[in-house]
Amino acid sequence: MTVHLTALARSARAPEVLARFWGEMLGREVMAEPVGLLLPGFETQVGLRFVADPAPRAAVDRAHLHLTSTTPDDQQQIVARARDLGATPLDVGQRAEEGHIVLADPEGNAFCIIEAGNAVLAGTGLLGELACDGTRDVGRFWAAALTWPLVWDQDEETAIQAPAGGTKIAWGGPPVAPLATSPRERFELAVGADEADGEIARLLALGTTRHTDRADGTAFMTDPDGNEFLVARSVT
Repeated sequence: MTVHLTALARSARAPEVLARFWGEMLGREVMAEPVGLLLPGFETQVGLRFVADPAPRAAVDRAHLHLTSTTPDDQQQIVARARDLGATPLDVGQRAEEGHIVLADPEGNAFCIIEAGNAVLAGTGLLGELACDGTRDVGRFWAAALTWPLVWDQDEETAIQAPAGGTKIAWGGPPVAPLATSPRERFELAVGADEADGEIARLLALGTTRHTDRADGTAFMTDPDGNEFLVARSVT
């Protein structure tokens, strides 16, 4: 059994506010866990976790969410619902002729509502993409780490997707935003307890760095671009 991606975890000043916002946006139940608030994913949709961190924003985030829409009216309805829930318009230099709409969630995290008919995210579901800053090497690393097909590899840009389809993870290539001293997002992975040591060794061989493990045996690691991620040992 290889590691599987359970969630993108994000630090928040008020995790209950962000969990409620994103739960409403994605139609998912908020689950309280020992560490943070989880919006569980499933086979074709990545989960989200929100963890308390009162520290101010230290740097540009390396990941933001892309939500899909089915028609122009649907796109406007998603935007209106987000605004009603506390989102605000955000100018990141997008051009008027571009079809996507950029908003900021209640803590200022950017996300996009993608226009209907976007071929890249066709069939991905509502949470269409985690759009990340990162090099081609890190995209290829995560393809190997998760054993997900590399569905895009061109001009330093990469994207991967689970074999069953659904949410894509994309890396835009250079320039890459600098790492924050305390990064605000990380991938959370899980693997069966019996397979954990072998999978961690495989990840190390792929180019990760292992740091101090948590008391429960969760491995704290960084990928080739220096992004933090966790590998939890699940009991089946």
